[in-house]
Amino acid sequence: MPQASRSASLPEMTALFGQVQQHFLDVIVPLWQGPGWNADLALPFEALDAAHSPLPPQRYRAMACARQLYLFAGLIGQVEGAEARAAALFRSLQRHFHDAEHGGWFYSIDPQGKPLDRRKDLYTHAFILFACAHYWDKVREPLVESTLDAALEIIARRFATGDGLYEACLEPDWITLETGPLQNPLMHLAEAFLATLAVREDAAVQQALTELCTAMHARFIDPQQSVLLEKPLGAVDNWYEPGHQFEWYFLLASSPLLRGSKLHGALEQSFAFTERHGVEPATSAVLAMLDPQPERPAKDSTQRIWAQAEYLRALTLRPDAGAAVLRQLQALQQRFLHEGGWHECRDADGDVSRKDMPSTTPYHLATCYRGLADYLN
Repeated sequence: MPQASRSASLPEMTALFGQVQQHFLDVIVPLWQGPGWNADLALPFEALDAAHSPLPPQRYRAMACARQLYLFAGLIGQVEGAEARAAALFRSLQRHFHDAEHGGWFYSIDPQGKPLDRRKDLYTHAFILFACAHYWDKVREPLVESTLDAALEIIARRFATGDGLYEACLEPDWITLETGPLQNPLMHLAEAFLATLAVREDAAVQQALTELCTAMHARFIDPQQSVLLEKPLGAVDNWYEPGHQFEWYFLLASSPLLRGSKLHGALEQSFAFTERHGVEPATSAVLAMLDPQPERPAKDSTQRIWAQAEYLRALTLRPDAGAAVLRQLQALQQRFLHEGGWHECRDADGDVSRKDMPSTTPYHLATCYRGLADYLN
C-alpha cells in the first residue's frame, strides 16, 4: 500500500493492536490454561460460559484439540507453560482420536473419553496437518513430523477424488458416504498445505495445492459474481459466506505460489462485491450467509467473531487499506472483545446472541493477529 496511506493511521493502529494483543495474552489464552482445560482427559473443554465455567461436555472433537495445538505451539517462547501444553495436546490427539484399526483420526469422543463419532472427515484431518506443521516448526521432533507425514498420506490416499478435490466425509473404515467435496474443508486443506510448505520443501504438497486451487476455480466459483460457493456449482440451495471469501482471499493473496492464480483472480474480482453485500457499512459487521443473487435477502445475518477476524486479516493485503484496517480493528475490539473474553455472535440487530466462548475461536484470533503483526511490521 502507499506509504502515506499507511503511515497516517499507523501510530493509532499500532497502539490499538497492542491493546487487543495484550487482551489476547492476558484474558483469552489464560481461559484455556485454566478453566477451559480438562486435566483428566488433557483436552480443552468445547466451550466456556460467560462466567468462565465449562459448559456440560457432550463431546470432545479432534479438530478442537488440533486448533488448540496450533494456538499453544504459536505461543512457545511467549507464554509460560505453552510448550508443555502443546506437548500435552499433541499426545492427546494421538491418544484419544487416532484410529488404530483403520488409520487416520476420528471425529469425536464422549465425555468419558470413549469414541463417539468414528467417521473420518477432511476438516479434522486438515486441521491435524495444519497444527502439526506449526508445532513441528517449533520443536522439530521426529514424532511430530511423522504424524504430519501420516496425515498427508491419509489425505492423499483416502480423501482424494482424483480431480484435485477431496471427499468431505467418509465412514470409519473409509467407505464413501458420497458427500462429495465441500468448500470449507477444502479451504482448511489449502491452509494446511500452505503451512506444510512454509516449514519444508515438498513437491507433492505443492502439486496437490495447485491442483486443488485449479479445481476449486472450476467447480466452486459462481460464473456471475465470481464468489466462491459453499457447495459445487449446480448444487441445490447453494450460498456463499463472506467470512470464507475473506479467508480464502488472505490465503491466496499471501502466498507467492497462489497469488496470480485463476482462483486468486476470481476472489480479487469479487472482493468489492462481497464487501458491498456482506459487510454492513455502519457497524463493519460481516454477515454470515448470502445468496449469490444480490437481489435476494441474506440467508443468515448473524455476525460471527471469526468472520470479523477474517475480514480484518484480508484487509491487511488490500491496497490503500490503512483506514479500513483501523476501522475494522476498532469494530472487532468494541463489538466483540470484552474484559471477560469475547462475544461469539451477534444477531441481525446487533444484540449478543451467544454468550458461550468455544475453544475453537482463539485459532481465528491468533491467525488474524499474526496477519496484523506482519502488516504493521
